[in-house]
Amino acid sequence: MSSEEKLYPAPPKIIRTVKEMDEDQQPREKAEKFGVGVLSVPELWAILLRTGTPGYPITELCRDLMRNNDGSLHKLERRTKQELCEMRGIGSMKAIQILAAIELIKRYCFEDIPDDDPIRSSAQIYERLRHKIGNLDHEEIWLLVLNRQNKVVKEFRLTSGTGNSTVFDVKTAIKLALLENAEGLILSHNHPSGTLKPSPQDDRITQDLREACKFMGIRFLDHVIVTAHGYYSYNDSSRL
Repeated sequence: MSSEEKLYPAPPKIIRTVKEMDEDQQPREKAEKFGVGVLSVPELWAILLRTGTPGYPITELCRDLMRNNDGSLHKLERRTKQELCEMRGIGSMKAIQILAAIELIKRYCFEDIPDDDPIRSSAQIYERLRHKIGNLDHEEIWLLVLNRQNKVVKEFRLTSGTGNSTVFDVKTAIKLALLENAEGLILSHNHPSGTLKPSPQDDRITQDLREACKFMGIRFLDHVIVTAHGYYSYNDSSRL
């Protein structure tokens, strides 16, 4: 190195555009300049997961993460921790970060619904439960206990079953209703398959609870089948 080079070293390169930056830095720089609203879903994940691995920048990792799930957050939600860890670049900590972020999304969506609003429509029931059960890979049956003003005073997850069925016990439902001094009940369960058509078993469950409620003097308002993309209401279909 010459004496001139020692005295006058070349100035460091100034990065002027996002494209010139290291890939791990690009989403953060874009967010600083334009806000997080301009970021793609993979770039949002890159902000949360922060760093990639040698030769595998976080932006590429997150693009592959979404690509492996057909670009769908709903599909990503169904991934287990073990399945996430099998993806390149994702270890136990990153898998937990992903699952935690999805759980926050679900809780935010549910929190938007005021708990003290009276139930007036099947759409309200759907909005209340779709983030809890609409995208599950197994069936769950939920019971909403209402007071005289049709406000929900308690929610119960009655059962959690397999991908296409679960067992409903009408005696358990009525027992819980009586313990809460229920004036009204709403039943709801999900269809992991996405179909909105009630099954013969769904019809039997509805009929059994309707008869039990009638005997106990409790109003049975609805049975709502929930999926990620829509719902079916027995009440709206004049089947109560």
